[in-house]
Amino acid sequence: MSVDLALYQPDIANNTGTLIRLGACLGTTIHLIHPTGFPFSAKSLARAGLDYVDHAMVQEHISWSHFDLWRREANRRLVLLTTKTETSAYAVDFQPDDILMVGRESAGVPDAVAEAADLRIRIPMRDGLRSINVALAATLILGEAKRQTDGFTGLT
Repeated sequence: MSVDLALYQPDIANNTGTLIRLGACLGTTIHLIHPTGFPFSAKSLARAGLDYVDHAMVQEHISWSHFDLWRREANRRLVLLTTKTETSAYAVDFQPDDILMVGRESAGVPDAVAEAADLRIRIPMRDGLRSINVALAATLILGEAKRQTDGFTGLT
């Protein structure tokens, strides 16, 4: 088992394409939780995802409730990246069965979704600044989680 990445109702096709490309390169499954804020198609992802979309493992979930039921039945820990916690992402022990989740670029996740997460973490950053781009934040923490869980084994 390997750390996965979930995108909660993404708003921006370019960020989604970038993260799908990242998933393809790192052998990471991307869980896309609908609805998206753009027409989800290969064409809408083409600019950022390039031809990597064809190499990606993307699992679509028709709604938050369907995704949450699936991950609970699979006994997967949900780790939410959020600015609304004090827990540093770099003070956490990641597990190979974790699913890292990022929220919508425009609004994050609703409170009920945040409460359903098993763990809420943040990237430490300078005071007075709101947040890091969702694709960059996911990349930073996915890299740390894979490093901790030997998730780069087999990659060249």
